[in-house]
Amino acid sequence: MLEFAILGLLQQSPMHGYELRKELAQLLGGLRSISFGSLYPALKRLHAAGYITTADPEPKALLPADAPPLTGRRGKVVYTITAEGKERFHELVSETGPEAYDDSGLFGVRLAFFRHTAADARLRILEGRRRTVERQREGLRASLARTRERVDRYTLELQQHGLDSVDREVRWLSELIDHERRTAQSPDPSADTSADPPSEPL
Repeated sequence: MLEFAILGLLQQSPMHGYELRKELAQLLGGLRSISFGSLYPALKRLHAAGYITTADPEPKALLPADAPPLTGRRGKVVYTITAEGKERFHELVSETGPEAYDDSGLFGVRLAFFRHTAADARLRILEGRRRTVERQREGLRASLARTRERVDRYTLELQQHGLDSVDREVRWLSELIDHERRTAQSPDPSADTSADPPSEPL
């Protein structure tokens, strides 16, 4: 997930490590906390694979005061995606198997880069995610039915809250899927005047 997100961000513009960390934090939101201890090894792997390259540090471009000690006070190293990295990113955004939607964290990152994903691939990923969440919903319903008479009211409320959250996600995914289908059926997708894709449920 992290390396996919890095390639996606560098696809937009070159960045140094501190910028990448800030952008990743915004992209992933509450899904995951990104530390320099996980970011730099990922950058090293991508560099070794030939997917990114580095430019010499700019002597006057010093890191912010709150940058971690391991970065030093030298100039920032700027990371740029290579042609091989762009090809790899294209391969990743084209994947539509369970690896693209079973994990909620990776699905969230994939969704953030949907503008780089073909329409048919977007639809397959959304449909796959909905199937995954529907299976989770059925499991929660079965668990709730089995334990309803044996748990206290607070545990019951917690279980019901989880079921309500999954119900909201299924509805949200269904709206996204309907939007994708309407857009695909439009003779001129750029002329689609329907509402923007719905926001993710709270």
